[in-house]
Amino acid sequence: MSLATQIIDQHVRGIASRLEDIFTHQFGLGQNDQDRRRSTAFLVLVAKTMLELKEDDALEGLVDGGNDYGIDALYFDPPDQAEIRITLIQGKYKKDLGGTGHFPENGIIGMITAIRHLFDPDVKVNVNRRLQQRLEDVRSFIADGAIPQVTAMAVNNGSGWTDEAQGRIDNAKKDFGNQVEWRHVGPPELLATLQTQQPINTQLQLVGQALVESFDFRRVLVGRMSVAELARITKEHGNRLFERNIRRYLGLSKNRVNEAVAHTLKKREERPNFYFYNNGITITCSQFRHNNMQRENWPVHVNDLQIINGGQTARIVQQVAEAVGPDIKTAEVLVRIYELERNDNDLIEAVTFATNSQNPVELRDLRANDPRQKTLGQSIASLQSSDGKPYRYRAKREDRAVAANELSSTVVAEAVLAVWRRRPHQARFRGREHFGVLYNTIFTADLNGAQAVIAVLLHRQAENHRKRPPADAPDFLAYGSRFIAMLMGQYLLQDMGISLKDLDHRNFDTAQQLVEQHSARYMDRAKDEIAQVLDEKLFNNGQEQTLQRLSATFRRAELVTMLPTMASDS
Repeated sequence: MSLATQIIDQHVRGIASRLEDIFTHQFGLGQNDQDRRRSTAFLVLVAKTMLELKEDDALEGLVDGGNDYGIDALYFDPPDQAEIRITLIQGKYKKDLGGTGHFPENGIIGMITAIRHLFDPDVKVNVNRRLQQRLEDVRSFIADGAIPQVTAMAVNNGSGWTDEAQGRIDNAKKDFGNQVEWRHVGPPELLATLQTQQPINTQLQLVGQALVESFDFRRVLVGRMSVAELARITKEHGNRLFERNIRRYLGLSKNRVNEAVAHTLKKREERPNFYFYNNGITITCSQFRHNNMQRENWPVHVNDLQIINGGQTARIVQQVAEAVGPDIKTAEVLVRIYELERNDNDLIEAVTFATNSQNPVELRDLRANDPRQKTLGQSIASLQSSDGKPYRYRAKREDRAVAANELSSTVVAEAVLAVWRRRPHQARFRGREHFGVLYNTIFTADLNGAQAVIAVLLHRQAENHRKRPPADAPDFLAYGSRFIAMLMGQYLLQDMGISLKDLDHRNFDTAQQLVEQHSARYMDRAKDEIAQVLDEKLFNNGQEQTLQRLSATFRRAELVTMLPTMASDS
């Protein structure tokens, strides 16, 4: 048994113990199902670690339960540039921790079959309810023109798949083209990602002449580096290089930009032009040193190296270099090295923000220094839950679970946008923009702590109802919880006889009590009103309310305009 296998098993057992109640009541795994509990906990660990998901999001993606095409978990992001990124996970967790068993060939066959059938919105499939609800979300996007880009992730606590299974994958690539990426994840990969970041002190070999400038007590180096050198350090240090790169995971998924990068590197005649086509690599460090007496081709010693922009390029370069071999060195890339103090976090974050501004959702942590965020945090801190615990606002991500009295900035943004801004469709599917183009809509100057907390409490009630639906729950509940939360907010203000601008710390306790006492009534009323609008206005011509159509309906603003609004909500 390897050390990595032991450590991963410890993590798995810890998750299984911590989530015992959820596994029992939400997934129907009894005390006699310890093996299945650990298999499920392993999937949660993989999703949290490899996809950088919160535990609740990792749990929501689990779809194991028979009639699942061999798919144990399904995760997806809203479409970006006409592509929808999907991750399918099949897990195999053995009691035998010897770590010698290969990922089974029939598992690979099952995933290939799933990919062939699941992502054609016109093909009816017989799958379990949990998978069907998530799948129809994806298929509704595909029906609207989004192109699926799939990562098929085979995970186990043993070794990779066999040569025969690789042959199956190679044959499938003839049909799937570059829309499917295959990955195996075992204990070594999981452990490497889980490990706490250690400083990277290494040497970079530059090519040709470089420029070094000093200003404002900081130094900058601009030069060129062979992509072979970039491939070397990426292979050697892995994900540790990208701890500060807020777009890190994008480098592990196929997309058109990545394919263009790979195409240039694979063509011998195009490689010398790579320097001109690519934006280059941005590196931060605490110190770099070089030989000033050497005219060119400097070896540069770098301490605390981090790639804060160019992670996708680095990953693609590594993959292509392994296939192309030594000839890859004819391609070069621009490199910028910023020497910054270790504790100069504000500047490091600002540089990261500026170099990654094309993807604002990944920059939510960097909004934490906005005065509005700090003021909102102070306002929330003055409020208490009904059991006397003070509320806390977490503007930045932290590597620990969120307590019931802690509100993360991402949850507040989604709840406020859905409940008070009457944009539930954008709350769910435009998460990338909550801290980008929608930021000023959500975090207005007059948003106070009471409004933020009440929005989150209503949002939680609706989401908990969706995640643990009663037997007679309507089909639209799987997609409409944010709409329900919006209507619940209206009913609350109506009962209080106030408008939103009058909800503050003075009447917060009353509002909180009403949420606790009447949320079930609010929820039932909201479901009735939504059902009536669906029946009378949107599906009044006999059109069947399929899950795919319902998913598409709750993505659009049209339904919002048809639902009742009240004067007290403004």
